[in-house]
Amino acid sequence: MSLELNINGAIKTAMLAKAEAELRALRAIKAAVLVAKTAEGSTGDLTEADELKLLQKLAKQRKDSLDIFRQQNREDLAKKEEEELAVIERYLPKQMDEAELRAAVEGIIAATGASSPADMGKVMGAATKQLAGKADGKMISALVKELLTK
Repeated sequence: MSLELNINGAIKTAMLAKAEAELRALRAIKAAVLVAKTAEGSTGDLTEADELKLLQKLAKQRKDSLDIFRQQNREDLAKKEEEELAVIERYLPKQMDEAELRAAVEGIIAATGASSPADMGKVMGAATKQLAGKADGKMISALVKELLTK
């Protein structure tokens, strides 16, 4: 089932439940889907991979805003971003924990034959493809850097 159909049903449910934070996040997702579908050069359909990238982008925006609001001691705004992030994350695949991610990255390093920090680009290319949607890019990068500098 497509993301758009899931969102439309969830919006209706959130409206009936008067769940303001959930409704805000769902409307943001729906708006992003519509923008992506009507973007110049778009075919009008989104693949599952496109939907995943879109949700990851929305989640990253919320995380970045959350960090900024916390630095500025704006807990009122940070709370809104946290609520929206929680809703968006429901539509994303389960994220790997650090132990799972470490094991996966070690496997990728072994498979690519990387041995020094100079091989980071090669490892990151393989890791981002293999772990797309399952882990945050910053975490992957930090772990690859740590493992290659040992």
